[in-house]
Amino acid sequence: MNRTPGETAERTTERTVSDAPPDAERLRRWRMVLGADSADSTGRTLTGQDAAMDGALDALYGGGAGKKPNGRGTGGRSAGLGASAPSVARWLGDIRTYFPSSVVQVMQRDAIDRLGLSALLLEPEMLEAVEPDVHLVGTLLSLDKAMPETTKETARAVVRKVVEDLERRLESRTRATLTGALDRSARISRPRHRDIDWDRTIRANLKNYLTLPAPDAATTAGSTGATGTVVPERLVGYGRSSRSARKDIVLCVDQSGSMAASVVYASVFGAVLASMRTLSTRLVVFDTAVVDLTDQLDDPVDVLFGTQLGGGTDINRALAYCQSRITRPADTVVVLISDLYEGGIRDEMLKRVAAMKASGVQFVSLLALSDEGAPAYDHEHAAALGALGAPAFACTPDLFPDVMAAAIEKRPLPIPDKEYQP
Repeated sequence: MNRTPGETAERTTERTVSDAPPDAERLRRWRMVLGADSADSTGRTLTGQDAAMDGALDALYGGGAGKKPNGRGTGGRSAGLGASAPSVARWLGDIRTYFPSSVVQVMQRDAIDRLGLSALLLEPEMLEAVEPDVHLVGTLLSLDKAMPETTKETARAVVRKVVEDLERRLESRTRATLTGALDRSARISRPRHRDIDWDRTIRANLKNYLTLPAPDAATTAGSTGATGTVVPERLVGYGRSSRSARKDIVLCVDQSGSMAASVVYASVFGAVLASMRTLSTRLVVFDTAVVDLTDQLDDPVDVLFGTQLGGGTDINRALAYCQSRITRPADTVVVLISDLYEGGIRDEMLKRVAAMKASGVQFVSLLALSDEGAPAYDHEHAAALGALGAPAFACTPDLFPDVMAAAIEKRPLPIPDKEYQP
């Protein structure tokens, strides 16, 4: 969710520690929020780092069309950053000096969205100066076709940095969570002797502990008395080892422009899942066309540059393709990541979901896979999926491994918040 200029300035001023009295500190913060154009009422003059921070904010949120001839504005901050490459490069350096990374990313998005600076990202010098994040990756992917050859290598380096950071953050927990889920789903209740998991069998049968009578003292000199045993009424066994995958995962990802962050995260998770030998993972992206990127899953950067953000949405066509690739319905999990704004045939889409579920497929519908707040989505379609037993909800990257584990084990999904449900 984008912040307003005032919210951004208020947040950023928290970094500067001030020894001023509370009233003076409050005026200082209001001065930073309102900018120089409205500073007369605060009576506060900024110096040192505060002045430098205010200058960086003013370059983005002050001036522009709202300026009066004498240089004073009409009140509040408004867009006014010049579009020349040298000034933008200096500004990018300044904000990285004075603000934390999270604020820098907000200000960069504001500069791109409010001032139309996307074209500057086609210059290598600009890309080297920006703070890489998921939203920047989405912007670069949308500009891919217009990007000159001199810029593409720099753009790939920026995307790779973000992807590697995400993999470091998400891979270990994803592997651990899903490996445990796969182990549990593979256990059998009638194992052969060599396949018995004795540790779990004993724990599962502790309630069946029996105390045996004391042995005959005449025949067991030195015995300490009664003994006991566990009667294994229920055996727990390991699944038999197999070189084949235990579960098939199909990630079906909407690549319309509004789903940019979800595409980035889905590509990273797709690469992680594909690296697990016990899973067979397929990645399908779609708009009005359907593209299977499974062969590129060994490198999520290649996957991302194989997408084409923007365009319409035909969920029914994408699900038809995914359905045609399912060979083991009872061992398949289909994850649809989409805001559900269907441009195709709605009734056919719902029939396909119902048919897949009836055949034994575990179907998961995610309205978004990102760190953002509640997404915009088609409430009618989400309610229809919920009625089919496939509730649609937004999911953060940190929750995604738990969602997949639940789907693999065929237990209720950990829906994070009721507000995401239709």
